[in-house]
Amino acid sequence: MSIVSLLNALPGAVAQGLIWGIMAIGVYITFRILDIADLTVDGTLCTGGAVCIMMMQSGHNVWVSLLVALIAGLLAGMVTGLLHTFMGIPAILAGILTQLGLYSVNLKIMGKSNQAINVDKFDLLVSLRYIKNVPIYRNTILLVAVIIVVLIVFLYWFFGTELGCSLRATGCNDRMSRAQGINTDFNRVLGLMISNGLVAFSGALLSQYQGFADINMGRGAIVIGLAAVIIGEALFGKIFHNFGFRLLGVALGSIVYYFVLQIVIWLGIDTDLLKLLSAAVVAVFLAIPYWQSKYFSRPVKRGGDR
Repeated sequence: MSIVSLLNALPGAVAQGLIWGIMAIGVYITFRILDIADLTVDGTLCTGGAVCIMMMQSGHNVWVSLLVALIAGLLAGMVTGLLHTFMGIPAILAGILTQLGLYSVNLKIMGKSNQAINVDKFDLLVSLRYIKNVPIYRNTILLVAVIIVVLIVFLYWFFGTELGCSLRATGCNDRMSRAQGINTDFNRVLGLMISNGLVAFSGALLSQYQGFADINMGRGAIVIGLAAVIIGEALFGKIFHNFGFRLLGVALGSIVYYFVLQIVIWLGIDTDLLKLLSAAVVAVFLAIPYWQSKYFSRPVKRGGDR
């Protein structure tokens, strides 16, 4: 493949990276703020896409479809939260159970393993066709970028409120939060709802972008989300210290991930190995802080100066 083909594919990689960046922000909320590795997202992403596609096929406009997909994600997060808090199931197992149940739910929503829509017959918000040779206000990259900025501004405001601060305190120190009178169970459920709502919203945009929803479209989503979070922190962590900019760094990390993915495809590496490469990238970036502290940090001198 020539360098021209790579350059032609880069705008699509940016658009897809931005869409997955919304999902990565949702993963960041549970992984970094609540300190929970939530596996529900593998099912919630498909749920958002399935609901959006079926709503549009039923004659609803794109905004209503996106709203219903967001609500579906909120409900999925609430189920995981209640399994964890009300039933006492460990968070990672609660996510697996919800993800397993969503597989059947998604099949029932679509009626079969996949559903597609014709771009020419539906007024979509984003699409692969809306990247080149379209008016600037229809450009997918610009629209998703604006959505991410609005989302980051809202989350920055929310996590600065009393409720948002209590949610962050819950993830930081659960026992101390309870001692201060914070309802930590409610905060966990709320955090999981917000996270999965964003993931479902991302799935709804992704299904529009690619023109279909598939039962396996969310498989491995947690790996992509973690990759975006870790890459964003590794590349922009020393630059972005503000909470809002950290969320922006996560979205940029998703774009970097898809840039790397596009280069891997351009180099002719077997696409069957992409999931393995994604897992390896996440493992390496997770190990970097540990390696730095263990092998590259200077030993601390004990005792005072003589």
